[in-house]
Amino acid sequence: MKNRILRFLVFSVFIFVFSGCASISRSPSPRFYKLGSITQEQISEKFKIAGDEIIGVGPVKIPDYLNRPQIVTVNNNQLMTFAEFDRWGEPLDFAIGRILNENLMLLMECKDIEIFPWNMLIPVRFQVVLDVVELDVNMNKELVLTTQWSILDLKNKNLAFSKRSQLREDVKPHHYSGVVAALNTALSKISIEIGQELSRLSDHEKKQFPKS
Repeated sequence: MKNRILRFLVFSVFIFVFSGCASISRSPSPRFYKLGSITQEQISEKFKIAGDEIIGVGPVKIPDYLNRPQIVTVNNNQLMTFAEFDRWGEPLDFAIGRILNENLMLLMECKDIEIFPWNMLIPVRFQVVLDVVELDVNMNKELVLTTQWSILDLKNKNLAFSKRSQLREDVKPHHYSGVVAALNTALSKISIEIGQELSRLSDHEKKQFPKS
């Protein structure tokens, strides 16, 4: 009798463990996405800046609801969904800062571009800071990116420029890969806006204070 009970208990434990392993094996693996820099097709011109001036990019701030690995989407009722298996491969604030840095390196003709935080001994002239005000993604429609970005003149210790930008990009395909592509496009457009303004500020100072 005891042996029969023991065999039943062993068999029950085996079934429990096996069913648990089977359910785990059937669970889908997470997919991790990486943002990409601007493409050559998106570059119509490069922006010039004084050869000895260094640009600094960051910090980038994002809302708390985006400060998570899961990609966040909303529906028409503004109900948020946090993707269980579709995630960012790196913190989103760091990823956006990295892409801005990479984009400006491709767009600008300057000595150096540093990403925040940089060594304080590096004489950064213009610092680009960016706050993500809103990043709403409707998987079946569009991505809306609203940012407030500024350029600080560290040499003269003042706010050189500030702008609020809102960009809308279609999500194609209607999948998380389409979300990444739409955000890449939006960030490339913001990078071009920033590059244009950095070039204008540098040119303005060069005309105002020409070198002898």
